Amino acid sequence: MIRNKIYIVIFVLLLPLIFSCSRPQSQNGNIAMQIKGSDTIVNLVQVWAEKFVELDKKNNIGVTGGGTGTGFAALLNKTCDIAMASRKAEEREIQLAKEKDIHYKEYIVGLDGLAVLVNKDNPVNKLTIQQLRDIFMAKITNWKEVGGEDRQIVILSRESNSGTHMFFKEHVIRGNDKNNKDEFSPKALLMPSSQAIFDEIYQNPNALGYAGMGFINGNIKALSISLGNSNDYVYPNIKNVMSGKYPISRPLYLYTNGEPVCMIKDFINYALSAEGQKIVAETDFVPIRK
Repeated sequence: MIRNKIYIVIFVLLLPLIFSCSRPQSQNGNIAMQIKGSDTIVNLVQVWAEKFVELDKKNNIGVTGGGTGTGFAALLNKTCDIAMASRKAEEREIQLAKEKDIHYKEYIVGLDGLAVLVNKDNPVNKLTIQQLRDIFMAKITNWKEVGGEDRQIVILSRESNSGTHMFFKEHVIRGNDKNNKDEFSPKALLMPSSQAIFDEIYQNPNALGYAGMGFINGNIKALSISLGNSNDYVYPNIKNVMSGKYPISRPLYLYTNGEPVCMIKDFINYALSAEGQKIVAETDFVPIRK
């Protein structure tokens, strides 16, 4: 009788763990996990997911972008297990989550330099932060004002639900001043993804936009950026982001609802492992550990 009671107590204690590990099944019967959010790191997380599934074929992971705000909303509405973010959760998001008994748990999984991108045929190679601010607020409207040709500047920005949009606004437009309420010019074209910004710059010689460092390749050009008016211009690359020299840098995050368990915990651990961090570097972001 005593032994039976012990078994019952053990089973009851294990019930939360058993049910916490239960996951919805995909159509093929495999365990499913949903990851949503930042377009900046969607390609990185997709690689993690593919490698993670190779380690255990019964894992099935869906990875979709849409912006950091979309990721937080999905975690809030319990339509994803992990939210990808290119900024920290804001106080209003944290408070709204608490009201719904959701408790964001934050993990920094890498670093990113936010690159300022132009068409590869644009002769401009560098800008100061002040020049950038003036361009995105439409105080500078022609490339000849910053050493380029006599052409109107077409400014591209991510949409407001994007963590990249918020980061650029806070660190460039507002200069890290919490009392500054400056906004992007209404002339800025709001693009649905970083890929859309890349595509527009690729075919438009007058365009200028911003995206994660992973979007730099031979088809477009990244500009060197200076905090002041000196000749201390810094190019966005892994070395300069890691050293802190590049002035537009940020952490990259994964968020869960509370302490992760089972497959969610395993995935976070994989992202932070030596192999996961190697993938961070291979996808042109900056690892937080070797």
